Amino acid sequence: MTYNYEYLKKAVYDMTKIDLNAYKENQMKRRIDTLIGKHKINGYDHFVAALKSDKELFETFVNYLTINVSEFYRNPDQWELLDKRYIPQLIQRFGRTLKIWSAACSTGDEPYSLVMALSKHLPLNHIQIIATDLDKQVLAKAKVGLYNEKSIAGVPHEFKRRYFKKVGLSYQISDEIKARVHFKEQNLLKDTYPNVCNMIVCRNVLIYFTEDAKDQIYRKFNQSLLPEGILFIGSTEQIINYSEVGFERLNSFFYKKV
Repeated sequence: MTYNYEYLKKAVYDMTKIDLNAYKENQMKRRIDTLIGKHKINGYDHFVAALKSDKELFETFVNYLTINVSEFYRNPDQWELLDKRYIPQLIQRFGRTLKIWSAACSTGDEPYSLVMALSKHLPLNHIQIIATDLDKQVLAKAKVGLYNEKSIAGVPHEFKRRYFKKVGLSYQISDEIKARVHFKEQNLLKDTYPNVCNMIVCRNVLIYFTEDAKDQIYRKFNQSLLPEGILFIGSTEQIINYSEVGFERLNSFFYKKV
């Protein structure tokens, strides 16, 4: 049996194209070791063999690797700032048809929140969100659009009433909101980025990446945005070298392409 992490990283990349070199090693290794222990597998070689033969374990592993903690209107103060200040600025600068990318969108809470936030300023048929994630399982959940009460706790009351329907103990988001979001599988470290975006939203994801990987991603985000486009990041993050990667800091969570 072997617990050679270099071996595991190569095997995972061959199977999934997920590059574990881009993640903080101690944190990621600890997560993987916990999963292996839970399944009572001895050694990375046996674990890799199990991933190749057990489709359910493979899907569980990919889901486990991609950190999926999400909720609607997470950090409400930031969403209020988006509503009051930055959406009006974007409309004034770019007009009433905006291209917005929700990167690492998880189970859809964020892109659906974006549609609702934008609907206060624009007709729904003017709103189109591109939503991407590495994890097929969470994208499948996002397309279904079924959430528990905790997930939608932060949704403004007017939107809860208008856009959610109770189904058993869960809440189903309306088809008119779903229709404004196009979900797509994407690896931020490997795949082509959308271009000519007016805003990119990527929140509470890059904290798991190395500094080099973050730098690479922020530079690519900058290339994807139109001049004066906005990047909206999470409360757990900050861009220390924002000017080096082509941004002006508007406040702790919003950055503008120079």
